[in-house]
Amino acid sequence: MKKVIYVGSAQKDIESFPGKARQRIVAALTVISAELELSPKEFKYMPTVGIGCYELRLKIDRQYRVFYVAKFHEAIYVLHAFVKKTEQTSKADITLGSDRYKALLTYRRGKKYDKKD
Repeated sequence: MKKVIYVGSAQKDIESFPGKARQRIVAALTVISAELELSPKEFKYMPTVGIGCYELRLKIDRQYRVFYVAKFHEAIYVLHAFVKKTEQTSKADITLGSDRYKALLTYRRGKKYDKKD
């Protein structure tokens, strides 16, 4: 099972969601970290954020979204979590996710990862 690492305020943002939304997000991240697959309705590839980035999509009382990257062997990186308020994902949310993705890549370049991590 991979670790789940939160980037920026992603963890606090998820913690601010209502209980049911938080529970479903944590459950979905657990499935992803165990390298199992979600239902195709629950995620969408988001190359506009970064190569290998996906959007976890949950509808409970509102639309909840989480940008994450699972392609690295050492961890699942949660980049951004937000409540979607319009039909299209806002440019501000995409930009924030993209900025965090770039920061993640810069951080990873400065570290050496062992395949056993």
